[in-house]
Amino acid sequence: MKDILYAPWRDDYIAGKKIEGCVFCHISTHKKEDKKSHVLYRDEHCFMVMNIYPYTPGHFMIIPHKHTDKLEDLDEATWLHMSLLAQKGVRLLKEGLGAKGVNIGMNLGKAGGAGIAEHIHMHLVPRWSRDTNFITALANTRIYSTDFEKIYKKIKKLTAKYIKD
Repeated sequence: MKDILYAPWRDDYIAGKKIEGCVFCHISTHKKEDKKSHVLYRDEHCFMVMNIYPYTPGHFMIIPHKHTDKLEDLDEATWLHMSLLAQKGVRLLKEGLGAKGVNIGMNLGKAGGAGIAEHIHMHLVPRWSRDTNFITALANTRIYSTDFEKIYKKIKKLTAKYIKD
């Protein structure tokens, strides 16, 4: 076969231990696994975690601890706190990571495109000029230009400056 794309880093996804129930609730309640889960930050309202299937390097999510699939049911304090973290996260991505732009979004419900529809979450996706190329359009494949662990460690270190009060 000529058309083989090797992705050995996905082996753990296929062969590794599966999380039962909501993956975000698992991360929320298993603080001791923060490094393994690639958690960047957590407080009483929510947590920030790297997207393990990122659109671009540095793509992370802000997730409330409360398990809900309805933004309209989220308490005001948590929503406002998520918004504040998004604002700080944009600054982190622009100043700390050098992003030239940032996409922020929430896909609410399966029909709205949510991959994990049962627990709302906000995406922050850093963007650079010309950060996509032909392979995205032709092969529906993303090229990740840096090591995932390296970018996680960098952003984790930056949270002390940009996220924490």
